[in-house]
Amino acid sequence: MIKRIVAVFATLVSLTAWAEAQEVKVGVNLPYTGIGAEFAQLVDRGMELYLKLNADKVKPYKITLIKRDVKNPGGADAKIAVQELLTQENVDVLAGWIYSPNAIASAPIVTAGKKLAVIMNAGTAHITNMSPYYVRTSFSMWHAGYAMGEATSKILKAKTAVVGYTDFPPGKDSLAAFKRSFEAAGGKVTDEIPMGGAGAVPDFTPFFQRAKDKKPDVFFVFVPAGDHAAAEVKTYAALGMREAGIKLIGPG
Repeated sequence: MIKRIVAVFATLVSLTAWAEAQEVKVGVNLPYTGIGAEFAQLVDRGMELYLKLNADKVKPYKITLIKRDVKNPGGADAKIAVQELLTQENVDVLAGWIYSPNAIASAPIVTAGKKLAVIMNAGTAHITNMSPYYVRTSFSMWHAGYAMGEATSKILKAKTAVVGYTDFPPGKDSLAAFKRSFEAAGGKVTDEIPMGGAGAVPDFTPFFQRAKDKKPDVFFVFVPAGDHAAAEVKTYAALGMREAGIKLIGPG
């Protein structure tokens, strides 16, 4: 993560070197509180550390981070934050976007604002096509999902799989990517289980029980990291799925 943030700021410095003003304002939208706060802290610390260690490298420009808290991963808060950063703070560059729905909702505003916008996490594949000003330094869900589908067949020798996913864009990408490569390699996805949204952590028990009842070789799961992932692993153990011979796999 730190290496990615360093790369982001190297890009920002080079792309904003033409600015007439000595100050380059970077508008940052991250979930500093609420769902995903741990990711915001990682990104924020990376940015602050880079600026502290490389202050001389960006001279004569001073990079100022103007931060907005985006608590809700559903998109509405992000739209407001990005609009404020552009119109009230007059930022030169935008950065952030932990969750895909926030980046998707922000796309029209980013395009209208005509400012470089650096996506630091959100992994839904098509986001970068939604605005000519978007660039992404993280990943696409297809990178992990497709590779894991192929590996599940060729390395784990699995013949059947059930896919459980958080029901929002990156979860759907993970399902599609895993299913395409797994079935192309000879496997079969026997069930696809949407498991709630990216906000509050759901009770995973009915979803995992449904998967267990299908008796697959593997249960491929995509949920947001953090509290969702912890609850997922606990449910897997509580239902005795390992003892039933079902491997739990996923991208994170």
